[in-house]
Amino acid sequence: MVSKKIFGLLGYPIKHSLSPVMHNAAFKALGIVVEYELFEKRPEELRDFFRELKKGLISGVNVTIPYKEKVLRYLDELSQEAELIGAVNTILVKEKRLIGYNTDGEGFITSLREEAGIDPQGKRIVIIGAGGASRAISIQLAKEKARRVSLTDIVLNKARDLASCLKKNFPEGEATAVREEGLEKEIREADILINATPVGMRPDDPSPIDPKFLHPHLLVYDLIYNPPKTRLLSQAERIGAKTLNGMGMLLYQGALAFTIWTGKEAPLKAMRVALKKALQ
Repeated sequence: MVSKKIFGLLGYPIKHSLSPVMHNAAFKALGIVVEYELFEKRPEELRDFFRELKKGLISGVNVTIPYKEKVLRYLDELSQEAELIGAVNTILVKEKRLIGYNTDGEGFITSLREEAGIDPQGKRIVIIGAGGASRAISIQLAKEKARRVSLTDIVLNKARDLASCLKKNFPEGEATAVREEGLEKEIREADILINATPVGMRPDDPSPIDPKFLHPHLLVYDLIYNPPKTRLLSQAERIGAKTLNGMGMLLYQGALAFTIWTGKEAPLKAMRVALKKALQ
């Protein structure tokens, strides 16, 4: 009998996640015998979870909201990318050592290029939210020579800290934190608007911005993929803006995580088909 390896997703809450669907399709396509589980843990359960993870019975985990930054204290090593971002979305368990990676930024950029046909170089970009996903995306956008990254957050100091990080590490580009009263001007001048908050996941959620700020020349990218069309995306479609949800980023960041865990190229087609079927 073949012993199954165990992988999974750490977060809270995560019952809505399609990561199991995507990764199980990838493992099946390559004939790898694996169980992919949901590790839904409350904050007070994290310490014990990581003690168990150290034992090596689980081979790797994805990390999602709200733990991408909080898991850092439990890890033995960080990739250069994860260290710069200050957040982790993938953990490899290797010889009972926990190694943290971040594939969010690269996954987002691949989605932007492959699905929207947009190169971020020279673009003006507004990001709503300054948490773990926003950090990964904004740093990758700065690496790709975006002209200007404007950040806003309900906790303005988070946006300021992230803007300072971008200025320090990528001085050739512009980065700024935006107060609510300055958001309309930034969006009207932007090429790309990104929602990196959870606002929109529930049916009764409002739009994260005033829809009158939108214009037809924007690409509006909502990192939420379930539901596939948030209120923000519906509003953007109505005024003729181009839209993308987070499925592409989920797919490409997941493919990178799969390769970290297995050393094999991810079967993108099988993963995409599984995601689309699950979202129908």
